[in-house]
Amino acid sequence: MTSDQFQRGFASDNYAGIHPEVLAAIAEVNHGHAQAYGDDPVTARAVALFREHLGDHVEVFPVFNGTGANVTGLQTMLRPWEAVICTQTAHIHVDECAAPERLLGGKLIDVPTPDGKLTPELVRAEYVGKGDPHHVQPTVVSITQSTELGTLYSVAEVRALAETAHELDMYLHVDGARIANAAASLQCALRETTTDVGADVLSFGGTKNGMMAGEAVVFLNPEFAANMHFIRKQHMQLASKMRFFSAQFVALLEGDLWLRNAQHANAMAQQLAKAVVDAPGVTITRKVQANAVFATLPPEIIPELQAAYPFYIWNGATNEVRWMCSWDTAADDVEQFGKLLHTLASR
Repeated sequence: MTSDQFQRGFASDNYAGIHPEVLAAIAEVNHGHAQAYGDDPVTARAVALFREHLGDHVEVFPVFNGTGANVTGLQTMLRPWEAVICTQTAHIHVDECAAPERLLGGKLIDVPTPDGKLTPELVRAEYVGKGDPHHVQPTVVSITQSTELGTLYSVAEVRALAETAHELDMYLHVDGARIANAAASLQCALRETTTDVGADVLSFGGTKNGMMAGEAVVFLNPEFAANMHFIRKQHMQLASKMRFFSAQFVALLEGDLWLRNAQHANAMAQQLAKAVVDAPGVTITRKVQANAVFATLPPEIIPELQAAYPFYIWNGATNEVRWMCSWDTAADDVEQFGKLLHTLASR
């Protein structure tokens, strides 16, 4: 295959390749034999690194993908008559093909929000029917950090949601597909926006931050981990050759690769927003706080711009698009994209 078959663009940070240090880490453990299903020294090292970042008490379970992480993590917290409160734009609601509801048997209570963020007030408004056998029982609050709209919860906002959930005898789940981008933007340690503010279960994202494949369910409240060995296996999320997944987490977490990758992606998003903000007919529609840029464009330029640099239309009715930056987005990508957009918008 030629390089032009792998067109660079801004469609998704999932489109990016594997970071060379991650690829090298996979190759480094590709010799000899190691015990399967996670009983190997590489996985033990990955777990130890997660504990360094998130707390000595946490329990860690690598899985194949983000949907698997969310579904298995939520199952440890839910029974079939219980519900998860999330935003209307949450990945578990919009982009997981009803997997949480299909596989868990519970219900998602999706709340409309202007910025993709829940608040304690919004959670309290949905906390109804507790103890009523005719009503689904609200049990988990799930937030995404950073959100599907590219916005961030501050450390104080996550703490407030955790405190509200616990006050109501509920739990806080964090979909951290882009938790590294959030921590980098907030300039805080990973545990400061998760463990230290009272979150219970975290889906820790690796694929969007330079890994080939793999996420991890991290039990910040280890009481929920009791049955995870069985849940992970039953949901087909247990890798036999676990060392190759764990080696990637070692590469990310042993030094500062997780942070460098996230900082770069975030910086490219800021640069991209600056490159297009003054183009005719272009409006940045949401705060650029992590590695996503949302904008409305003149509809007639979208097809030609997409042909040169693939990206997704977020809302066809308003011509709002989403541009995602990744660990390998180059400054030249941003510059050339900005120039093309200006040319097309000025015609």
